[in-house]
Amino acid sequence: MKHIRVLFLAVAGLLTPLSAASAQESEITIGRAVSTTALDPGFLREAATIVDNIFDTLVMRGEDMKLVAGLAESWKPLDDTTWEFKLRKGVKFHNGEDFDAEAVKFTIDRIIDPAANAPTLSYIRTVSGVEVVDPYTVRIKTDGPDPLLPTRMSRYPTYVVPPKYVKEVGNDEFARKPVGTGPYEFVEFVPDQHVVLQANADYWRGTPSIGMVTWRAIPDGTARVTALLTGEADFIESVPVDLVPIIEQSPDADLVLVKNGGLTVYLGLVMKEAPLDDLKVRQALDAAIDRKSIVDNILRGMATVKGTQVGPADFGYLDIPPTPYDPAKARQLLAEAGHPDGFSIKMQSTHRYMKDSEVAQAIAQQFGDVGVKVEQEVLDWSVYTQDVPRKGPIFMLGWGSTQTLDADAAVYAIMRSGEPYSTADVPELDSLLDESRKIVDPEARKKVLEEIQKVAAETVPLLTLYQEDALYGKAKDVEFAGRPDARIPVYDIKLTR
Repeated sequence: MKHIRVLFLAVAGLLTPLSAASAQESEITIGRAVSTTALDPGFLREAATIVDNIFDTLVMRGEDMKLVAGLAESWKPLDDTTWEFKLRKGVKFHNGEDFDAEAVKFTIDRIIDPAANAPTLSYIRTVSGVEVVDPYTVRIKTDGPDPLLPTRMSRYPTYVVPPKYVKEVGNDEFARKPVGTGPYEFVEFVPDQHVVLQANADYWRGTPSIGMVTWRAIPDGTARVTALLTGEADFIESVPVDLVPIIEQSPDADLVLVKNGGLTVYLGLVMKEAPLDDLKVRQALDAAIDRKSIVDNILRGMATVKGTQVGPADFGYLDIPPTPYDPAKARQLLAEAGHPDGFSIKMQSTHRYMKDSEVAQAIAQQFGDVGVKVEQEVLDWSVYTQDVPRKGPIFMLGWGSTQTLDADAAVYAIMRSGEPYSTADVPELDSLLDESRKIVDPEARKKVLEEIQKVAAETVPLLTLYQEDALYGKAKDVEFAGRPDARIPVYDIKLTR
C-alpha cells in the first residue's frame, strides 16, 4: 500500500518480526466521511473517533466490552454518592506534564461548570464535584446514587486533559492543538482536510506498533472507496451501501461489517413549536414513514428498523415494535388535529449518515403523501454540528449508546428537556429519566428504563427510524474486526506486511 511503509529485514528469504524501532516507521491513512471541527474532548460536537486515540479515560473497555483499568488502577463506591478512584502513577501527558488527581479534578470541573455550557454535560450531569484526597486518589461526588459512574468515566467528556497546558493556551487553542496521555500525540490539524498523529513512544501501555496515522476527510463516498482501492487510504469509515459489492469483490480490500454497530438515526422534533406540540401531529408524522421500504430499498438492508432509540446490546433494552407505516391513519390524525389539508414545515438534514440525502428525500415524499409539505434544508456537517440544539423544527440526527452499552446514553441526552441536544418536552419522561439515574438496583433500574421506552413510544418526542450497521473498508494487510462500541483504536490495529 502506498501509505504503509514497514521496514523489515529478510533473512534466508524469511521476514523477521518487526522490532520496536522498525514498527515506528509504519504509517496508516484512515479515510473519514466527515471533517473534524475541533479536538477538545470536553466540548465535542461530533464522534470521539480521533480523540479516542489522543486521550485516555480513568476506565476503559476491553475487547469483550467489560470495564477495565485505564488511568485509574481501581475504583469503588464509598457510599451511595461517592466513588473513589486510585490513579496510575508515573503517567505523563505528551508535553511532559504529570498526570495526577488535580488533572482529573480539572477535567471534570471544566465540564460541570455552568458557565462553560459544555454540549457534553449530559453524560456526566450527575457529577456534583471532585475531591482530591492525595496526588493519586480522587473521590467523585454525585448528586444522588449513580450506578453508571464508572461507565461515565470510560468515555468523553472525561478524557483527562492537562491543567497547566489548557490554562496556558486556552480552550480554543487546546481544541486545535490537543495534548493528552494517549497512545498517539498530536502533530497537525488542518480543518476540513486532515489530522495527523504520531505514536507516543512512552505510552504507559507500551509503544504503539503503528508509528503515524493520518485521519483524512473524504466526504464523498465514491472518493473514499476509490482512495482505499488505489492505496491512498488503508482504512475507511462509512462505506456507502451501494459500493459494498465493489469492496467485497476487490482482491486488495475487505469489508468489515458490524451489525447494529452504527448510530440510530432519528428525526428530532422541536416539540415547543406548533404544530409539533400536538401529539396527534407527531403520531401522524410517525405513521407516515415507511421505514421498512427505506431500509430495504435505500439502505439495502444494512440497517435495522427500530421502535426505540435503545440498542439491542444496551442494558435496559426493550423490543418496542416500529410504528407501522399507515398513511391513511396519518391523514386521519392530521384531520383530528385540525390540519385536514396538512401544513408546511422545514426539515433539516446533513451529509453524515448512510445515504442520508436519499432517506431525507424519501421521508419528505412520504410526508407529502399525507399532506405535509416539506421544505428541505441540507447543511454541511461542519455547520450542522454548531447549532445545538437544532432549530429544525424537524431535523435528522444519529445518536449512539455504543460507548456505554446502556440505555441511559441512548435516551437521556436527546429526550430529557433542557439537555443540550434535546428538543423534547415531556414531563413524564423527564421524571422517569431522572429517576433512572438514581436507582442502584439493576433490576429496578431496568424496569424504569423499559418504562421510559414505552412512554417515548406513546408520546413521540422524536421519530426513531433505524440503527445503521457499521461498515468499514480495509486493506488486506490491515487487521481490524470492528468493535461493538464503534471505536477505532489505532493502538489495537495491526499491519501484517
